[in-house]
Amino acid sequence: MLSIGSVVMGVSDVCRAAAFWMAALGYVPREEIEDDWVVLVPGEGARAGFQLSLGLSETPVQDHPRIHLDLYAGDAADQAAEVERLVSLGARRVDWDSYPPDADFVVLADPEGNRFCVIDTGGHA
Repeated sequence: MLSIGSVVMGVSDVCRAAAFWMAALGYVPREEIEDDWVVLVPGEGARAGFQLSLGLSETPVQDHPRIHLDLYAGDAADQAAEVERLVSLGARRVDWDSYPPDADFVVLADPEGNRFCVIDTGGHA
């Protein structure tokens, strides 16, 4: 049986991307950060989670990526606080053209331009 070992994201600056995602998620490098690769894992005492691997890429960032990260917040207040925290770390708000009227997600981009969502899970059981 297979299982997901790591989510891999292409970046143009591994060190910059690692700094953002470590601060955003409380992750730490599994091994020393290289110029072209790092695997980030949940930090000590953090709840279990997927590894996030960052690999050097020369391909452009997609405006509508087929794969992206969804980060879960507990409720609308937690979502708003997390969005502000992530923006203070270097994320930027994305003027997303596909928000439904009752969107429970906010689209952000990391400092590399990779899109991700912060989800308000308060309305879901």
